[in-house]
Amino acid sequence: MAALGVLDEIVDSAQYPLADPEGAGLRAAVRRVRAELDDSGCTVLPGFIRPELIDALRAQGERMAPHAYYQVERVNAYNIPLDTELPQDHPGRIVLERGNAFVPRDRIPADALIHQIYTAESFQRFIADCFGLSELHEFADPLAGLCLNVVAPGMSHPWHFDTNEFTVSMVTQPAETGGIFEYCPNIRTPEAENLDNVRAVLTGSGERFVQRLQLCPGDLQLFRGRFSLHRVAPVDGARQRHSAIFAFTDRPGMVGTVERTRQLFGRVLPDHLAVADAVRGDRLLD
Repeated sequence: MAALGVLDEIVDSAQYPLADPEGAGLRAAVRRVRAELDDSGCTVLPGFIRPELIDALRAQGERMAPHAYYQVERVNAYNIPLDTELPQDHPGRIVLERGNAFVPRDRIPADALIHQIYTAESFQRFIADCFGLSELHEFADPLAGLCLNVVAPGMSHPWHFDTNEFTVSMVTQPAETGGIFEYCPNIRTPEAENLDNVRAVLTGSGERFVQRLQLCPGDLQLFRGRFSLHRVAPVDGARQRHSAIFAFTDRPGMVGTVERTRQLFGRVLPDHLAVADAVRGDRLLD
């Protein structure tokens, strides 16, 4: 686990004094984050990483990227099997092409900046506070808890919902052009799938639901991706888009499903097989 002194050397402590969780500066940041999460399920903390480390952040991501599982997949927005029995007009029957790739946690060095951030107790405490939770747990998945999302030119990370309730991410290398983060705030709830609205977005007639973010390297994004349909739009130019995914949950022991893990990483581990029949905290499609 990263020591606080080490984290202070990574995070811009003038803007985000994680060492002083009850101080006026951090409390103000938390209030803003909570208000924006309540409003749209998404917020950005610009310049979270010290500017002098942005080049190192990018270079580390470039070294990790070749370890990603590169496999174009036919998927749906719920990441459930395409042959799942669904009504004819269900948006889960709309097939998308997933061209992004993931570097799994077991291929991310412990001394990488993103690993040091993710495992730091002060960072986890700050994220819990931002989400208004008494406690927060690392997503226990040995592959998906921390990963690097790689979107190559000509590819995209298509519309989807997250398995875990809370996602924290950081662009480490932007695309040359394209690669915009697009999301539909709270398009579904724990009680309602709101299938008509989801179908509208997937078929191109739901522009009214879509918001867009231009993210810069070192910005920290907090997001409730289980309820907000989202994607990374197609990447153009010569450069890959890289982003670190710091996955958290409010319940311990959560891991990804067998189907989704195989899609993302091309392999599953005993941890995934052991919870294949686990019940989620809601009844939504995954």
